[in-house]
Amino acid sequence: MKLIRATLCAAALLASLSPLAAQDIASSPRRATLTVSGEGKASAAPDMATLTSGVVSEGKTAREALDANSGAVAAMIDSIKAAGIEARDISTSGFSVQPRYAPQKKEDDALRIAGYQVTNAVTVQLRDLGKLGDLLDQLVTSGANQIGGITFDIAEPGKLEDEARVAAVKDARHQAGIIAEAAGVRLVRVISIAGEGGVRPMPQMMMAARAPKMDSVPVEAGETQVRAGVTVVYEIEPL
Repeated sequence: MKLIRATLCAAALLASLSPLAAQDIASSPRRATLTVSGEGKASAAPDMATLTSGVVSEGKTAREALDANSGAVAAMIDSIKAAGIEARDISTSGFSVQPRYAPQKKEDDALRIAGYQVTNAVTVQLRDLGKLGDLLDQLVTSGANQIGGITFDIAEPGKLEDEARVAAVKDARHQAGIIAEAAGVRLVRVISIAGEGGVRPMPQMMMAARAPKMDSVPVEAGETQVRAGVTVVYEIEPL
């Protein structure tokens, strides 16, 4: 009974279409397809860096710690501006005031506040990598005792991302050709392409602390790599 109902539904669908459309649906064979994924990479020397620098200060009272911290941070920001960094590229990224507890002599001893710790940090965008070593040196000299890390990047990554996408499509075509030849089929045409976009690598980090005075902090930026992926579906047919 179910088979008869399914047959009647199919017949009704075909009858509702134009004769030409009904003929196409009834007669068109299912297309064989091959799906492949390609990956492309493109590299270039970075031309900018982002870093976070801060000052951690302690005092017996919160006011004492804050006053000491504020003076040190002001000197640090002055040194950043003196290095030619514009105000738009300097932003506060972290501020905290926390109690510092004295060690407990016994497990059941009550916690006792021994002092306070104030942390203030700013994030800096540097658009001239030639100034990076000098800037790091000036930051530490001016009072910065906490540098969270450095991220190297490219200001205008569009061209690099395009190169990675082209490489990804070529990689997918290469893989499809190898698979098709091994399977004894021919690639007919591309049915669909889905791009995964550019993917940045994990930031390259560098820690720093107070160090002896030197002409400039040695820094190596390396290369920034952009990756792109695509998924391509090909129609195939036997040779």
